[in-house]
Amino acid sequence: MNALRSIRWPYAVIAVIAVAVASVGLLRPQLAAVVTGSPGATALIGQNPPPTLFTDAAVAPLGRRVAAQRTQADTLFAQWKAQHGTARDDKAFAAWAARQIPAPPTATARTAELHDVQALAQSRTVAGKKAATWLELYGKQDIWKLYQHDQRELVPAAKGTDEKARLKSALKLAKTISDQLAARDKQPAPFVLDPSLRPDKHVTPGAKGPYSYPSRHAARSAAAVTLLSAFAPHRTEDYRWMQDEVVYSRVYMAGHVPSDILAGTLLGDLIGDYELAIKRN
Repeated sequence: MNALRSIRWPYAVIAVIAVAVASVGLLRPQLAAVVTGSPGATALIGQNPPPTLFTDAAVAPLGRRVAAQRTQADTLFAQWKAQHGTARDDKAFAAWAARQIPAPPTATARTAELHDVQALAQSRTVAGKKAATWLELYGKQDIWKLYQHDQRELVPAAKGTDEKARLKSALKLAKTISDQLAARDKQPAPFVLDPSLRPDKHVTPGAKGPYSYPSRHAARSAAAVTLLSAFAPHRTEDYRWMQDEVVYSRVYMAGHVPSDILAGTLLGDLIGDYELAIKRN
């Protein structure tokens, strides 16, 4: 199943993009300079296609917990909408959304999660590390921008422009709020608590950060999946699969414990609901 998905996406999309970029270079030299000088998500992933990713069986347990945040987010957002309507107010929404995210788990609970991450680290493989590295690099935003670029080609220009703007806004808001919460709650990443989990990170002795609650990758992924699934419901399964891949990779490589992922997902789901509901000028 995983291999089939890898063939279906993004390789087919990248092949089309590669032809398009080549055509631009031949027919419009003035645009080719822009493409090569400042590569976007499609070009970046086209230059570095995904390796074989994690199996469905590996990502499913965390994926089910991630999916469960959807209902809670919808219920919470209904309260916001009832009070604020559909007018855009990012500042007020950010403050409200931050209050909906649960406090970090107790020290005892987080230690138990750390032990689970340590156990998972013992089973890492070369292929798994390669997959996780790719997902960490592109899972923040490039994957989601590529998906949106793909489906934008199939809708009227005005609709595509609106959807692109909503996704861009959601990704930015997810980063802003998750960064604020991380700075407030100050929960060290697993590899900070146990530097042996990621020797490549070169953690300074006594360091407290970087902080990992909530997960920025999870927040951005959830916001993107909420939007993209509304834009193209028939592609929802693929979007959620990629979301599961991204968040699992963050636990696999000790960037986060599961509670970080779930808090980030709830935040992202709220942001996605907000971006879908507000009226744009």
